[in-house]
Amino acid sequence: MRESYPYLFRLATQQYGSRLLAYLNYEAPLLARSASFSALIVKLGIDPSECVKSLGRWPKLRELFERQIRFWDVRPMPAMASVVVSPADSRVLFGRFQEQGDVPVKSKFFSLTELIGANKVGWLACFADGDWAVFRLTPEKYHYNHLPVSGKVVDVYEMDGDFHSCNPSAVVRMVTSYSKNRRCVTIIDTDVEGGSQVGFVAMIEIVALMIGEIVQCYSAERYDAPAPAQVGQFVRRGAVKSLFRPGSSTVVLLFERQRVVIDYDLLKNAQRRDVQSRFSYFFGEYLVETEVTVRSSIGKALTHALTNDSTVPSHIQLETS
Repeated sequence: MRESYPYLFRLATQQYGSRLLAYLNYEAPLLARSASFSALIVKLGIDPSECVKSLGRWPKLRELFERQIRFWDVRPMPAMASVVVSPADSRVLFGRFQEQGDVPVKSKFFSLTELIGANKVGWLACFADGDWAVFRLTPEKYHYNHLPVSGKVVDVYEMDGDFHSCNPSAVVRMVTSYSKNRRCVTIIDTDVEGGSQVGFVAMIEIVALMIGEIVQCYSAERYDAPAPAQVGQFVRRGAVKSLFRPGSSTVVLLFERQRVVIDYDLLKNAQRRDVQSRFSYFFGEYLVETEVTVRSSIGKALTHALTNDSTVPSHIQLETS
């Protein structure tokens, strides 16, 4: 499509084209009433009993994908404050800039500079050689994102880009940094009173085809009083942070070097050789995505791991002087 119809390709990947596609797929009444929603819900594996409100007999597809769930009941969260939790119902992949370099997102590679911006010199230094985690949402997933840590928001900004599909079969490869998907970056200082004590954490929400926007809707309690998180505000781990408009998209977390110990079972699963994934043998080694639920454990503060374990976990290498 890109080569044969460059104008249509450009239209579809710009914001207004993306919103038009979203309307045709999720808002048009004729399309909404032509589908068998009960069959669709079963096919997608959606559990209506989790929802805050009934989906009704003929909901629009947007209502299905933007559903709210009783996460306080159906997505329990570890009580320990030093545990970092998943920001989404998703498939996760972990890595380190020191070892893997660029981060794989939506059939493209993002360098650290492209993820957080060339002008953010302080944050580039902060996360250099740090750890990253990529959470890939598929269309049927619950599309609210939750905070992985508690702490004070110290920076919030958006970076422009196009709207490309994150479907593995839709290989959309562009060669310049201008093609990178639009994203919202939130930096949280967790080394504050009541924080998760894992240093600075960057939460980067990245849009995809048919997602015209990311709705910033932090709610300290359930879905109540939603509003964008502001610089200087203390935010709570596990609370709702944002909503992706219908489709599928990605959240990337960045951690400072040697501040977080990723859960061993997740790392072990990523190296399985008896299954195939879109990332198998991706960086010269086996990497397999793992299904995780929002607010479930993905790791803990390194200081907590060292205090509570008799030995340093084998997958952690401490710096030596």
